[in-house]
Amino acid sequence: MPAPKKRTFQRARVCRYCTTDKDQIIDYKDTKQLRYFISERGKIMPRRISGTCATHQRQLCEAIKRARQIALLPYSGVNLR
Repeated sequence: MPAPKKRTFQRARVCRYCTTDKDQIIDYKDTKQLRYFISERGKIMPRRISGTCATHQRQLCEAIKRARQIALLPYSGVNLR
């Protein structure tokens, strides 16, 4: 008889932009806020890890890419934090 599977409780991640302030704008010039969504290697965090909704994840990716383009954020993870 197989052993019963253990159930792990995972708390549902909530989009920080949907819950706090609906009028909050994701701005490419706000690098402190954008660094929260970038890994140590310089990659953009996926939705399932960051917990953002699809709409705000698209805006975050666009803002991070714009900040990288004008050298506000690095492309690689060296000297990121």
